[in-house]
Amino acid sequence: MEDSYGIIRLETGIAELDEMLAGGIPRGFFVALVGEPGTGKTIFSIHFTGAGLENGEPCIYVTTEESRDSIIKQAEMFNFDFKRYIRDGSLIMIDTFGSDERWSLSKLDINELTNIIIEAKRELGYRYARLVIDSLSAFWLNSPALARKHAYTIKSVLHKWRFTTVGTSQYAITTSGAFGFGVEHIADGIIRFKKQVVDGRLRRYMLIEKMRQTPHDLRVHEIDFVEGVGLVIVGPVERKRARRVTAYNL
Repeated sequence: MEDSYGIIRLETGIAELDEMLAGGIPRGFFVALVGEPGTGKTIFSIHFTGAGLENGEPCIYVTTEESRDSIIKQAEMFNFDFKRYIRDGSLIMIDTFGSDERWSLSKLDINELTNIIIEAKRELGYRYARLVIDSLSAFWLNSPALARKHAYTIKSVLHKWRFTTVGTSQYAITTSGAFGFGVEHIADGIIRFKKQVVDGRLRRYMLIEKMRQTPHDLRVHEIDFVEGVGLVIVGPVERKRARRVTAYNL
């Protein structure tokens, strides 16, 4: 979809979120999904990939913390048939578990990652494609100081290959902080995910912290996961609970 400013926006696969983003993520952007484990980053990534495939866009999905089969099974739970798109050649999945001899990383190395992504993109063709890297932080867990350098390498090298990229960054459970700072600094957009126990129930939240060229929603929204549907936006945090869950502590 092209907006009144001539910006082509890509649907995320979550209708309410697209409204919050004035139509979707601008094509060609690098968007960071940041937050603790279990907050919705992978499910968002599945939606983003599924929406692209359904719109006829080629996609590459890199998974470093789950197997390719695990992602495919999760996608099936939300009515995305990734197997069909792999068969027809519009989806290439890359993992570190040796699921596919050709499309597997032998180690968590940023140069190997960029090389295999470029090889996959050559196979998909020159037109714009969607790229998910879940997670980027896996590549610098042992060397957090290299996070910014590695993130810049990914963005600069892959930019000319016509990707719209979503990269997840895993935050620590103990501190809710990043394993090194890098993804946020080079990202065109940042969507933060958070979980918190409120009134004895686990709740999850989403906040669009940044999206260039976009008059985006600035409120904290509660989210939920629904079988057969996926990630849904419950709505903005109620005023009476604002002190407990605010943009500051997200």
